[in-house]
Amino acid sequence: MKKRKVISLLAMFMGIAVFSTACGQTAQTQEGADTSKTAQNSDAVSTAASNVSSAGNASNAGSASNSIDLNSMTLDQITQKAKEDKEVDSVGMPDSWANWGQTWKDINSKYGITHNDSDMSSTEELQMFKTEGKNATKDIGDVGQAFGPQAVSQDLVLSYKTSHWDSVPDWAKDKDGKWMIAYTGATTFLVNTDLVKTPPTSWADMEKGDYKVAIGDINGGTAQAAVIASAYAFGGSLDNLDPAFTFWTKLAKAKRISTLDVKQQNFQTGEVPVGVIWSFTAIPYKNAITQYHLKATIPSDGSILSGYASVINKYAPHPYAAALAREYIFSDAGESNLASSGAIPTRTDVKIPKNIQDATFSTADYQKSVPMKDTNAYEAACKKVVSRWQDEILPLLGQ
Repeated sequence: MKKRKVISLLAMFMGIAVFSTACGQTAQTQEGADTSKTAQNSDAVSTAASNVSSAGNASNAGSASNSIDLNSMTLDQITQKAKEDKEVDSVGMPDSWANWGQTWKDINSKYGITHNDSDMSSTEELQMFKTEGKNATKDIGDVGQAFGPQAVSQDLVLSYKTSHWDSVPDWAKDKDGKWMIAYTGATTFLVNTDLVKTPPTSWADMEKGDYKVAIGDINGGTAQAAVIASAYAFGGSLDNLDPAFTFWTKLAKAKRISTLDVKQQNFQTGEVPVGVIWSFTAIPYKNAITQYHLKATIPSDGSILSGYASVINKYAPHPYAAALAREYIFSDAGESNLASSGAIPTRTDVKIPKNIQDATFSTADYQKSVPMKDTNAYEAACKKVVSRWQDEILPLLGQ
């Protein structure tokens, strides 16, 4: 499972600010607002050859890739150079997260490009890009929504606008293509129906139950998103988290908050009867666990949509393979791979096969979910969630 904790030993030793966290995303989510774009990479210009020449080949791209203009190249040119790269090394994109495994298999089968991943949090990903600099070992990462702008402000990433640029909403991409959100996740209840006979389908249902609820470490994006979603359920918003904390305080006083992480193994052992996680982890967990019957439900009264952004390392040793990987991720096949895990593609024109929707979630399931389009507001809310949880909820859990 992809780690989404924002505070890590590496981060602390490198002196990263604690509140660079966020909503799986912030620094989030996670994880602002972005303006519109320019021409697609398919509108290649005649300077492509000189750009490629100045960048050098794959073996020395790590020291010169910051001079590469991927947007000036045709997709055919990128594909050819990607095959010469022969491999792509990612961070935070393990096989088990959002069905990345199938995407990497597809890329290998179609282009002969091999793949390796080092699983880490969004904060750790950007810290690695920064620390390694021109001695980079990683090409591409998947970071929480608010970390995309962070990566740009720290000058850590390359620009690449895929051929599907125009069908990606403005809020889901950097205006220069330095980050692009391929998918979002919806707040989802994963319930062990062998232990909970009346599975909640809303936060109101959950409030009436007698089972324990796990959301994971509050420093992680999953937990922060859960709290924010519950705020919407009870009439709150990013600017008004009081309804959420009224709800969680009630659960804490009733000893109904589990301190276990919302990882697959804790669902497998039956230690987590009800967990609040992202849709794209709920479906894989549900499919993988056979000893119990699990039900994944997007709560009807309060769910949010928050995304993860593709970022290409400025000094990527295999920049063309990284660009081609992003291209594939935004293709119909790549978006369908993401959807098959329960993720929600951002492309407005993509057609997800009915069999995938039947096995995961339909549009109707997340139609009322609130997209976190204002990244700055989301980040601010996530910080407040962490602070208030530590002040108001943690003391109750220790009683």
